[in-house]
Amino acid sequence: MADLTNVTNTSGESYPSADTMTTSVTERDEATVLTVTGDVDLATASALETAIDATLGGKPKALVIDLIAVSFLASAGMAVLVGAHQRAGDTKIAIVADGPATSRQLKVTSLDQVFSMHTTLDEALASFPRG
Repeated sequence: MADLTNVTNTSGESYPSADTMTTSVTERDEATVLTVTGDVDLATASALETAIDATLGGKPKALVIDLIAVSFLASAGMAVLVGAHQRAGDTKIAIVADGPATSRQLKVTSLDQVFSMHTTLDEALASFPRG
């Protein structure tokens, strides 16, 4: 699996006023956790997609995408999550989202019916079968 620990993805010169998004990957229990912070918008969605695809490339049994520290989730970010779900193969995906910046958008668009959504990382990790 590609080492994505503490990768910083910025919007670059195309969107000079856009905020920064960072991702990091850790192994916890029997799952791979991709933690995302900052804004996931048109400027940063492709970086999120790259991080998810690199993580899925390692063929983890379970992937938790932790969005608790995301301050803004645009439709471009939600499209990346849907694409990841479609490409996951045998990898089970859970999303950690809580609050108006993330979970509300996912619920309003009915993506909470597509993904296994949880309000905490521990809850998401507990949702996967052991062994």
